[in-house]
Amino acid sequence: MKNYDLTVAGELNLDLILYGLPEEMPTERELLASDFRATLGSSSGIVAHNFAALGGRASFSTVIGSDDFGRIALERLSAAGVDVSHTRRHSTTATGITLLLPHGDRRHMLTFPGTIAELRVADLDFDFLTQSRHFHLSSLYLQRGLHDGLSDLMYRLKNAGLSLSLDTNDDPEDRWGAPLAQVLSLVDIFLPSEDEVCRMTNCTDLDSAIRALPTVPPVIVVKRGSRGARVYVEGNGTDVAPLSVVTVDTVGAGDSFDAGFLRAYLLGKDTITCVKAGNITGALSTQGAGGTESFRNEIEREAFLRKRGFFDLLSA
Repeated sequence: MKNYDLTVAGELNLDLILYGLPEEMPTERELLASDFRATLGSSSGIVAHNFAALGGRASFSTVIGSDDFGRIALERLSAAGVDVSHTRRHSTTATGITLLLPHGDRRHMLTFPGTIAELRVADLDFDFLTQSRHFHLSSLYLQRGLHDGLSDLMYRLKNAGLSLSLDTNDDPEDRWGAPLAQVLSLVDIFLPSEDEVCRMTNCTDLDSAIRALPTVPPVIVVKRGSRGARVYVEGNGTDVAPLSVVTVDTVGAGDSFDAGFLRAYLLGKDTITCVKAGNITGALSTQGAGGTESFRNEIEREAFLRKRGFFDLLSA
């Protein structure tokens, strides 16, 4: 019996979200936002937090700075029930931060990497990671410190019996190079957005993009926003319809999808059921500011999930 269902080795930071700013922002002007939120950010952190909020057992290994931003982010994870005992504090580098400026369905994302790029394979306790059933990796191109030795780590985890998943998120340099090919050859589940998989393969058509990947993992789930998701199993694509909800904020919706998908996956559900679960948790995320706020209120979270049939999917 493993101690955890899911372990994540990843970046941790807060998201500072300013609403109501124009897409075109002139310099030397005082631009006023209509609202502001400070929430738990980082794709890795959102996945772990929301997975735990959904009842899963999660652990998280990370590096943060010796500052209030890192402390607050860590407290948010811990409050959700995530084991954060394997956290290292960097003495000289500050915790990273992301400033988000939403403009409807699109947004500006401005990130100071800080400790986001400082986590290294040498920082990770392999024996601790193997106390979990599944290893998830997000933000491949922000976590530059993990690149050296990452494919070897994942190979060892796979040999230790863990299943593996990857959500690259964006590549700020838009190059999509190493270690993507090596990691894709090892993962069981690949969870990109449609925009990401098309840009990493330089294709405009989704099916062509899947065929153009350097390696095709056994399961690929492509998140398509308001169009739901398309899942590829052994090269065959199936569309799964989205939920119809009034959206407050799309920040973190893709990571929240990952959390729901993995929760169902680790309960042994079939792939389509896992995608349906992911669509529900992704939609839940859009009901509040940032990627975790809708998961923190237990009463509202449980009511939304129950109404949308999430628990029925998990118990079927």
